[in-house]
Amino acid sequence: MNAPPHNAALGVAQAAGRIARGEMGCVEYVRALLDEIARTRDSNAWIHVDAESLSKAAALADRKSASRGPLHGVPLAFKDNIDVAGMPTTAGSPALRGHIPRTSSAVAQRLLDAGALVLGKTNLHEFALGITNDNAAFGAVRNPHARDRIAGGSSGGAGAAVAARAAPAAIGTDTGGSVRIPAALCGATGFRPTTGRWPAEGIVPISATRDTPGPIARSVADCALLDAAMIGRVVRGDADRGSATREDLCWLHEEPLRGLRLGVPTLHFWTPLDDETAKTAHAALERLRDAGAEFVRCEVENVAALTAATGMAIARYETLPALRDYWSRHGLAFDFDALVARIASPDVRTAFRGLVGASAPSLGEYRRAMRELRPALQRAWRHCFESNRIAALVFPTTPLPAARIGEEMVRIAGEPSPVFPAYIRNTEPGTVVGAPGLTIPCGTTSAALPVGLAIDALPGDDERLLRIGITIEQAFRA
Repeated sequence: MNAPPHNAALGVAQAAGRIARGEMGCVEYVRALLDEIARTRDSNAWIHVDAESLSKAAALADRKSASRGPLHGVPLAFKDNIDVAGMPTTAGSPALRGHIPRTSSAVAQRLLDAGALVLGKTNLHEFALGITNDNAAFGAVRNPHARDRIAGGSSGGAGAAVAARAAPAAIGTDTGGSVRIPAALCGATGFRPTTGRWPAEGIVPISATRDTPGPIARSVADCALLDAAMIGRVVRGDADRGSATREDLCWLHEEPLRGLRLGVPTLHFWTPLDDETAKTAHAALERLRDAGAEFVRCEVENVAALTAATGMAIARYETLPALRDYWSRHGLAFDFDALVARIASPDVRTAFRGLVGASAPSLGEYRRAMRELRPALQRAWRHCFESNRIAALVFPTTPLPAARIGEEMVRIAGEPSPVFPAYIRNTEPGTVVGAPGLTIPCGTTSAALPVGLAIDALPGDDERLLRIGITIEQAFRA
């Protein structure tokens, strides 16, 4: 018989169940996680951890006997662009150093209302504008599988914390892939909900059209449990024991692989790939085929051109108005030049300077992207699903494994590419569409670097996507 996992290795549902059954105290669990945070501090995964306040909150949770939510006593990490009342929100930048919100973001508050505790705030690419998490102010986040490699971004601290077993789950944000990329590169599970399913209020923004918070966790079932808490779905077991396990997620009924039609979009998402990523991802498909899944070669028409013409035009035009609104809501004076002067990371400073002056995105480009190009991509996405009768698209989450920290160029199938477009190539189209997406660990390279398999669905089809993800995860673990 396998020994039960060490406390710090527990997933969300496992920890909630043990706490509810009296098999583990909240203080005991918090102590185990704080020990892991201390042990892995050189990963630079964390920006803020208040061990004393967390320990007091855990002691209070241990004494609470009534009105326990499904996440009672489970500490969660939050990316440090997500407001938590009384804690700093820096967005990974000196430009917001000293900013302590008085109220929590909607996403944090809903999880706290479900009984969760706040484990701490995690490192990110400055202002979430990058995928390496090479942060000049707080340090580069190091991949737990190879300390000289990136953890991915922009939610790199969240991915590294979960992969290092210093957090059972972390809440990140995803605008172009910023939950799924670090989850994939760190060997964790990441879920991007349909845009708007999870509230974005109280988060330092990039794009109202594309931003969404989402979890990085140990399993798809844990992502589903967090999603249930977020949308207010009643979880069986709340009333009688105040916690939830995967079995309590009764609407996530079995989605058998046998006969399940999955689309394989070859031209954009599978070509080109790093050789070892391709080998690992194709082996994953063979395992699913052996379990009964049916694969359909398909394409999202003009996906590369439409994404290139739409994604950045929307995000760049919406960034400054969104930041001004965030500053205003917190009673902060917005001074663009002063803000840019305090940005520590050169790539982010350059990106901000490109938002004004001659290089600024135009209203005409933005209107065309919103009124013509994005709807065209959404139609092409839906047509691919409907014409091929598929439940989801499957593809490697990133075209290559984690690069070395500091690399500005990478090679995919021998061809050089800047780091940013290389890593968001497969995750960005779904963010423009507003579609939900998962990434699930599917293997490792010969250098033991994780590879993730992405599963994208139609907007609004989150619960079926989670059901499919749980089934695929089981097949990989069999």
